[in-house]
Amino acid sequence: MTVPNVVVVGGGFGGLWAARALRRAPVVVTLVDRRNHHLFQPLLYQVATAALSPADIAAPIRSVLRRQKNVEVFMGEVVDVDRAARQLLLADGQRIAYDYLIVATGATHAYFGHPEWEPIAPGLKTVEDATEIRRRFLLAFEAAEQERDEVARRALLTFVVVGAGPTGVEMSGAMTEIARKSLTRDFRHIDPSSARIILIEGGPRVLAAYDEKLSAYAQRALERIGVQVRLNSIVTKVEEGGVWVGDEFIAARNVVWAAGVTASPLGKRMDAETDRVGRVKVQPDLSIPGDPRVFVIGDLAWLNGDDGKPLPGVAQVAMQQGRQAAKNIARDLRGEPRLPFHYRDKGSMATIGRRAAVLQMPRPHVLAKGWFAWMAWLFIHVMSLIGFRNRISVFIEWAWNYLTWQRGARLITGEVSPDLKPEGYHAHELSPSPDTQAAHDAGNRAAEDERGWMGGDVHQAAPAPKG
Repeated sequence: MTVPNVVVVGGGFGGLWAARALRRAPVVVTLVDRRNHHLFQPLLYQVATAALSPADIAAPIRSVLRRQKNVEVFMGEVVDVDRAARQLLLADGQRIAYDYLIVATGATHAYFGHPEWEPIAPGLKTVEDATEIRRRFLLAFEAAEQERDEVARRALLTFVVVGAGPTGVEMSGAMTEIARKSLTRDFRHIDPSSARIILIEGGPRVLAAYDEKLSAYAQRALERIGVQVRLNSIVTKVEEGGVWVGDEFIAARNVVWAAGVTASPLGKRMDAETDRVGRVKVQPDLSIPGDPRVFVIGDLAWLNGDDGKPLPGVAQVAMQQGRQAAKNIARDLRGEPRLPFHYRDKGSMATIGRRAAVLQMPRPHVLAKGWFAWMAWLFIHVMSLIGFRNRISVFIEWAWNYLTWQRGARLITGEVSPDLKPEGYHAHELSPSPDTQAAHDAGNRAAEDERGWMGGDVHQAAPAPKG
């Protein structure tokens, strides 16, 4: 009897949890990802703000799955799905056949119809994004140290974060702490604490998907540490040198984009119905209509929850869907009926800064803020990391940072031009990333960060796979 081949596309939370859930199933699992590592994206902003190194929050996929004998890891980029032939087409021309397919390619940046903004205002989804943001952030202080013109120096020390979801709140809070605490004694000609961190939000409050009391607390906490919060402000243009908010121009050397996401462009290549964001509409068992052997999960899937509203694009949804898709495949092989997916909301968390965080849980209904929420955030994130070494490393880094205010990953990497701009920073020399451009070309529109997602935009309890 031929052993069925289950191909999982994507090594993020959904794909990895699906692969792990199939460890006892009578199948061969092929996990395909264009990168060799699983990234714990909730802490990616800490790489961008020099608190952690990339290796602290990432783990090689082969290492994570090394003890699972029925799994093969294939490094490659899937660009198309031939459902009639049950094959995947890779960027290098290779094809991979499947009996069952689980697609978990997630989301990418969305710039509301302006992909040309991305080179100037990078988003935060990958290690490369984080190290580039870190480089630009640290370079701004180096350039300001040498700048004699006061207006130019002020622009160098102005940092704009667009979007006040969890990513934007955490990023702006961390940037402020670096400028006001970590760098204060390191420069001779500038005062790093004079840096302006401006958080721009188009809606009426920060952390809009959280309870209003928690949103109000988060705004107060941000303003207390020095973040300038601007609500009901729409960014209308991003250009080299700053951003436009209506008719007002804010001169800023650094802009970080945390305002929206859109589905992976692969969703539009599956010959299935999608929503305006590019998410594939799936049935309650997570398969696509008319093709029960193809499952779509995570940020790429569109499905209403038990409350009749679309499920949020958060990591807990992706992990639970990964396990459910695997269970339904196993039930198929045993001749049992499939079960519909029911999401269990375990709550959301976001941190603002030292001893300041927010936590909300639906059942039991819990709202927490301040020290308790911050300690819970620390504990959950350390325990959720994959690998004992990563947990110990992050714990030590955080303890050192707490005691000394110092951040141990303040490295400026890559080539730097004579004017201390990152190589190729000039706008006319840059182009959007392939994912952002492909999503734009496919017609995918932007979705707001909702509560965010545990890929950087929401933080929930997330047990790591053992391995």
